[in-house]
Amino acid sequence: MVDIAVSIKARDEDILAISPAHVKGIFSQDTLGLLGYLRVAVTVTVPSTRSLVPVEVPLKFDISEYYVSHHDNNIERFDENDVVIILENDVIDLNQILEDNILLQIPTKVLTTEERQQAADLKGNDWNLIEEDHKAKNSNDVDPRMAKLKDFFKNDD
Repeated sequence: MVDIAVSIKARDEDILAISPAHVKGIFSQDTLGLLGYLRVAVTVTVPSTRSLVPVEVPLKFDISEYYVSHHDNNIERFDENDVVIILENDVIDLNQILEDNILLQIPTKVLTTEERQQAADLKGNDWNLIEEDHKAKNSNDVDPRMAKLKDFFKNDD
């Protein structure tokens, strides 16, 4: 377990609390460079984006990054999908790697359980809130006023 609570809170004041990170992984040298593969599990407490009530957000993610010396100018050898980190002092700082990746994993929309349930019930006279996910699922629905037009261009061979 790696405890980075003090340093990550200094980088992001929205983080109210963070559990010690459970980290498993390996670093191996291959033909391209030093490859780090880590599996991380951590719980971050951040304010709800709607009410600012603290919400615990469990995060589980993998890190796969190449680390190269700042003296190495040949980074074209890597695939465009490879994550390549150039080491300024030729030192790998595990805490820095964890902080960077945890900050990237925190969702931009964080709601409490109650707020998620209330969001589904938001509606009024002649309107209701439709989430993008729900809208995409129902994008094949045909407006009843236009339903008769769907047969207009059918080819009668």
